[in-house]
Amino acid sequence: MNIKLGKNAYGKNAVNLSKIIRHADYHEFRQISVSVALEGDFETAHTLGDNSKILATDTQKNTVYVLAKEHFTDGIEDFALYLSAYFLNNNPQVTRTNIEIIEHPYQRMAFNGDTHPHAYIGGGSEKHTTSIVQDADGLVITAGIKDLLILKTTDSGFEGYIKEQYTSLKETADRILATQCQATWTYNSTSLNFTQLFGQIRTTLLKTFAFHKSLSVQQTLYAMGEAVLQTYPEVTEISLVMPNKHHIPFNLDQFGMDNKNEIFIATDEPFGYITGTVVRG
Repeated sequence: MNIKLGKNAYGKNAVNLSKIIRHADYHEFRQISVSVALEGDFETAHTLGDNSKILATDTQKNTVYVLAKEHFTDGIEDFALYLSAYFLNNNPQVTRTNIEIIEHPYQRMAFNGDTHPHAYIGGGSEKHTTSIVQDADGLVITAGIKDLLILKTTDSGFEGYIKEQYTSLKETADRILATQCQATWTYNSTSLNFTQLFGQIRTTLLKTFAFHKSLSVQQTLYAMGEAVLQTYPEVTEISLVMPNKHHIPFNLDQFGMDNKNEIFIATDEPFGYITGTVVRG
């Protein structure tokens, strides 16, 4: 019987790191979680227990902390690019790296129009993400948003769908549209102002969601992706995941009252799960 090792990788996940960048008149606080995955010439580690080509995952963890001191000064995309190049250039047995970073955003508190120099408030569930996959053939850099909870109270409907024996959902031209959105897009260059672009793309996604008159979650997903590709030539494609966070009108008729889209049952499960990738033709 011919048995051999297939595709494999190893690394260190969830290296949680906080950094204070001390400016002259204020402090900048950053909190990230870094995951490293390495592929390469590791067959003998699996088949013979020979660890001579293994960079210990504890060493990978320490590398992230040490390099963050001098090189985590801007966007997480820039830091991920530096980490990827470092692991490749310093480990000839490594042929491919995958660096993923999640940032938990914080904003400085403001009082009476003045921003406090070192007091912050968390950004809720929303996270800024990036992934760098690099090998001898090149690299792919993606960025995105995860767990972005967005909602609008009107300009959304759902009509004209299939009606069959098990259909109970009533059509509506006016409903709450809510989703915990995840968006991931691919850049076409490594020489970009990633921090600025992330903020601009995020604003475009939010603005499109807010002003789009939605006939379905699918249509809004496409409109959001289309707006990003139309506005930013630096983006080659964008994928969105938009689970439908249902808000179901509560039956007030049983109590002799009208419910004019005012009272809803907020449900987490089950939920519709809508995904799509928008690409350039």
